[in-house]
Amino acid sequence: MISYGRHSINQDDIDAVTKVLRGNWLTTGPLVEQFEAKLETVVGAPTLVLSSGTAALHAAYAAIGIGPGDEVITPPITFVATQATAALLGARPVFVDVKPDFPNIDPTKVEAAITSKTKAIVAVDYAGHPADMDELRIIADKHKLFLIEDAAHSIGSSYKGRPVGSLADLTTFSFYPTKNITTGEGGAVSSSSPELLRRAREFSRQGLVRDPSRFKLHQDGPWHQEVHDFGLNYRLPDVLCALGLSQLKRIESFKYRRYEIYEWYNAQFSEIRSLTIPHHAEHVSPMWHLYPLRVNEDSRGELFALLQESEVKVQVNYFPAHLHPVFQKYGNKQGDFPNSEKFYRQEISLPIHAELTEKDLKMIAQLVLQFSKN
Repeated sequence: MISYGRHSINQDDIDAVTKVLRGNWLTTGPLVEQFEAKLETVVGAPTLVLSSGTAALHAAYAAIGIGPGDEVITPPITFVATQATAALLGARPVFVDVKPDFPNIDPTKVEAAITSKTKAIVAVDYAGHPADMDELRIIADKHKLFLIEDAAHSIGSSYKGRPVGSLADLTTFSFYPTKNITTGEGGAVSSSSPELLRRAREFSRQGLVRDPSRFKLHQDGPWHQEVHDFGLNYRLPDVLCALGLSQLKRIESFKYRRYEIYEWYNAQFSEIRSLTIPHHAEHVSPMWHLYPLRVNEDSRGELFALLQESEVKVQVNYFPAHLHPVFQKYGNKQGDFPNSEKFYRQEISLPIHAELTEKDLKMIAQLVLQFSKN
């Protein structure tokens, strides 16, 4: 079986985890701070690690004070966690269509969606390709909004020479096994704002305040701690941080291999009129998390079935979020966001990960090409 996404684990990763299992810390210990410090060198801003990418989004929204009556602008082409975590805090997701050539949010359509209730613009770096952050930054600053980058796909990517993680007010990452690096389950929030990162940290640590300068009650002793706002337990344990630290040592080789696969697929498919290869802007350096091939929407299901039957496990990323039944209460309906809906009907994610062999790639390409010529 060839999976569309897969973790890459070597002996160094195993040794790093085993060492922690034999030590004194399993949960929050010294490797948490070490992992956060190492991530800062990669993403270009101070970083907080959490238990998942969803937890990272939830903490980021909590940090900016999202609550009932607020609105957040997001694209439809993303995993539903981008909107769900804001909705769970009481906010209303407001959808803005993606660009025709690539399914990142279209900055030219964002401003029309802004109202007096808008709190944040949320960009999603689909497939590892950064969104148009400079254009979105101008709009966010003009309207005094927060800019959040959902970078679940794009750790290791850069935009105009700047690392993803240093571009938005808050950036969220995921370390799920199919992502560019993994901690099994895990995520992170980065921000150059100490105040926003503090709020995210407290929310992800059950709201506990341990800084004596901020206490509102009398301190009975060195054990004293307070809760000023409710939070949740979103800690990432030492044993998973050990895996993350080991994985980060290979992030550049992961990026290079994924780019090799992206270029190889492009060379096979670029001359086939019925196929559309993924767009790559010159000013970005993506860490390709997905290879989103676009095919004729009338035959996408047949190609999907053929590949699955041939033990090539492909995926479709994603069902447009505005069409999920849970969002019908906001009045969203089929046809509202044509670029997103067209992309969904055509997209199929081919395998792309560091464990793919040349034999695997040739088999995948042969199946796709034979189907396309029929």
